[in-house]
Parts: sequence; C-alpha cells; structure tokens
Amino acid sequence: MADINNDYQYRFDSPDSTAAFPAGGGGGVSGASSVVTPADLEALCDIAGSAAQAVMEVYASACEVRHKDDRTPLTQADVRADAIIAAGLARAFAAIPVVSEESGVLAEVGASRFFLVDPLDGTVEFLKRNGEFTVNIALVDAGAVLAGVVVAPALGETFSAAQGLGAWKSVAGVRQRLRVRAYDGRGPLAIVGSRSHGADRLDQWRAGLPVAHTFIAVGSSLKFCRVAEGVADVYPRLGPTCQWDTAAAQCIVECAGGRVLDLAGEPLRYGADRPRKNPQFVAFGADAVWQLIGPGLRERPA
Repeated sequence: MADINNDYQYRFDSPDSTAAFPAGGGGGVSGASSVVTPADLEALCDIAGSAAQAVMEVYASACEVRHKDDRTPLTQADVRADAIIAAGLARAFAAIPVVSEESGVLAEVGASRFFLVDPLDGTVEFLKRNGEFTVNIALVDAGAVLAGVVVAPALGETFSAAQGLGAWKSVAGVRQRLRVRAYDGRGPLAIVGSRSHGADRLDQWRAGLPVAHTFIAVGSSLKFCRVAEGVADVYPRLGPTCQWDTAAAQCIVECAGGRVLDLAGEPLRYGADRPRKNPQFVAFGADAVWQLIGPGLRERPA
C-alpha cells in the first residue's frame, strides 16, 4: 500500500498565494488570530492524511458494520479515523474544541470557533467499495467556515482550502489551484448529485429545468469538490444533510469562487445556535447558475 501520509503532504507557501499571514510562531488559528496560515492548512492536511491511511487499512480488510441509533452504518474505519483526527487536532490546535459526527455534541460547543469533523463521509459508498468516500475536517468561526480539508483516500485526491489562501487539489504530490468554471446561463448544465440518496426528488427537479443538462452521480462530499474543480456547474441537495456533512467541502467551493446557498439564497451557516440538520441547499460555481435555477428552487415546497 502506498504511504498515504507522504502522498498528502504538500505546501501552500507558493508564489501565487497573495494572502498576508501573521509572522512568527504565535500567528495562525492556534494562537489568537482568526487568519488561517499555510502552516495551519498543512497541519490539517497531515491530520486528515493520517486518518485517511487508517480508513484505507480497514478498507483493505473485512469490515464489521454496526448501526447507530439513527440506523446509519458505523464501521471501524469511522471509529479509527475519528480517534486519529481528535488526537491530531488536540496536539496542533489544543485551544479549539472539536465536534465530530462520531464524538462531541454540537449543542455543548460554547465557543464560536470550533472544528467540525466527519471522519468518514459516504460510509455507504465505503461499504459498496466504489471509492467515493471522504475524510472531512472544517474550521468554523462565527458561523462561517475558515478552512476545510476533504481527502478521498481510495481515489488519491486531497482538496484543501482556507479563506485568504484559495482552494487546492493534490494528486500524487502534484498540487493544482481550483477555480469553478464559467457558465453563461444558456448552455447545458453539468449537474452532480447523490449516488445513494434523494434520486426521485432530484429527477423531478431536473425534469423542469429550462436548459439541457448532463448528470453525474457521485458519493459523499466529493460532489462539492467536483463543482469546485469545474467538473460540474451545480450540486443541488434537496434532501437531508447534517452540519458535519457539508462544512469542509463548502469551504472548498467558496474558496474556488463558488457559493453554497440555501433555497432562500442565504449561505449555509454552522454552530450550536443552528439546527444539527442543514436546510436544502445548492452548491454552484458561476452566479449565472443561481440566476437560472434559483427562482424555481425557491418555489419548491420544503
């Protein structure tokens, strides 16, 4: 097996990064600053990469499945990745609390700044062995996402982003800056949607679109990432998700120039003062996409 940690280590202090970062050892979110530095983002990628390695070790072996109270599946990969992320964040960012799908309680977060983690998004895809599952770490501050890392270990892809730094994709150690693709409001739309959830509602919405379109079925938070890298124009989510499902990947889209809005046109927000479940939303690249589809979505019943 390849050394996943080494595959996912890469640097963000490239000449095309124009953000100004705090100088000295006290800068970054591990100190008092709300600015995410290249070192902060590297640390998050390293932690996610370690968790990804543990996920792949379980993926390569027989996997016992249990079910949580909400009947969603839980594997040893979820548990091991969660423990690795919690330990890594505690070492690198000791002052910042952590909420995870598998540990921590959102309602008990007293700080406006916290990490929001989904150690294995797409457990169904993991069990289907189609490779479309991800490790997700987001840094939330005052409801908005400051930084996000999404690792798809079976595909060898790492997506990372931070406000002020931009969005990036790394494959086999080669790093590429991400930008959403342009759309003129008239041509065919490239739509990405869930492989496992909400097909009927999505099909009904697609049938009413005023333009031709193509559809790509993708699992987990990779749907956001396909918008961020310009493979798709839009990801409509007309079914349930939780805060930890979306936070990290929302940051990838936003830092690549896109947006993630609820059906009222407001950005998704995060924190203990908000419901655990997200509203329905749309992630898209060009504003022309929202201008085209937004009115019809706002008329849909919740």
